[in-house]
Amino acid sequence: INRFVKEGTPGGARQVLGRIHRWPTWMWANQEVRAMAEWLVERNARHPVERRVGWYGLDVYSLWESMDLVVSYLDRVDPEAGRRARRAYECFAPYGGEAEQYAYSIALSPDSCEESVVKALLEVRRAGREAIGSDRERAFFAEQNALIARDAERYYRAMIRSGPHSWNVRDQHMTDTLDRLMEFHGPGARAIVWAHNTHVGDARHTDMAEAGEFNIGQQVRERHADEGVVLVGFTTHQGTVIAGDGWGEPMRTMTVPPGREGSFEDALHRVRADDQLMIFDRDATPPVLMTPRGHRAIGVVYRPEVERFGNYVPTVLPLRYDALLHIDRSHAVTPLPVAVDAAPEPPETYPTGA
Repeated sequence: INRFVKEGTPGGARQVLGRIHRWPTWMWANQEVRAMAEWLVERNARHPVERRVGWYGLDVYSLWESMDLVVSYLDRVDPEAGRRARRAYECFAPYGGEAEQYAYSIALSPDSCEESVVKALLEVRRAGREAIGSDRERAFFAEQNALIARDAERYYRAMIRSGPHSWNVRDQHMTDTLDRLMEFHGPGARAIVWAHNTHVGDARHTDMAEAGEFNIGQQVRERHADEGVVLVGFTTHQGTVIAGDGWGEPMRTMTVPPGREGSFEDALHRVRADDQLMIFDRDATPPVLMTPRGHRAIGVVYRPEVERFGNYVPTVLPLRYDALLHIDRSHAVTPLPVAVDAAPEPPETYPTGA
C-alpha cells in the first residue's frame, strides 16, 4: 500500500488491496480504504518524492512474512548475511507457519527462538549501516521487519503467561515503530495513527490501568506531551458493522444495537441525536463528563446480543481523549472480494480481536 500511494501502480488500489489475505481482511480490503488510497495517490502526484505521504503498518501480526522479507533483503545486499539469517530463522521451521503452535510449544519447553531473531536483527543492521538514498529506505523497512520478527516472537512467548504482558509487548512495539517512523522522516514530520479506541485512548483513564496495561495513546502522551499529540476517540449510538462470530469465522454485516443505558453512547444520543465532534478542555470540563461511564468497544469478533455484558470499558472521557467524534448512526464498510487465509494467527485479544 505504501508503494502504491507514493508511486501508483497498474491495476489501482483494488489490485493492491486484493493481496490482503490475513483475516480480518475487511479492515483494509474495503471500498472506503480503496477510495482513500486512490485519493492519496492523486495528492502525492502533485508533490516531490520527499514530501509524499506514506502509509505504514504498526502491528506485530506478520511473523513469517517479516522473516521472509528480511531474508530476501539480505540475499540482495549481502548473500552471506542472508544465509546466516535464514539459518537463524530455521528455529521456527517445526511450527509450520503457525505462531500459536510456537506459543504452545514453548509453554511446554524452555527452548525458544529469542536468540535467533536477535541474531537476524543484528545481520540486518550491519548490512544497512552504510545505506543512502532509496537504499536507506529499503534498509529501514528490512530492519523494521526484523524488529517485527523479534517483537512477534516476544509477543507469542508472552501469550502463554497470564496478565497484561502480551498486550503491553504489542503496544510497546507499535509505539516504538511510530517513533522510528517519525525519526526516519526527520524534523517536522507528522503522523496520523488509525487504531482501535483501546489502543488510541489513554489507558490510564480506563480500567486497563488497574489490569497493568498501557497502550499507544498513553505512551505517546508520556513521550511527546509537548509535541502536539492529539488523541481522538470514536463512538456510535447504533448502526451496522462488519465482524465475525468467532476468530477466523466468515465476516458478516451485524446490527449495532443502541448504546447501553447510562453509557457515553447513550448519553450523547440523548443530548442530540446527530453526529457530533467534541473537543475537550480539561480546565472547563463539566463534572458530569469526569464521572466514569461505559464506552463501547467493538472488535473484529462481535456478538451484539451479549455486548451489554462485556463490550463497555469504564472511561473518563475527557481524560482518555483530547477529542471525540460521535457518529449517531454508523454504517459498515464495504468489503472487497478477497480470499482469506485458512489459518490466521490469533491475537492476544482473542477472541474479540481489538
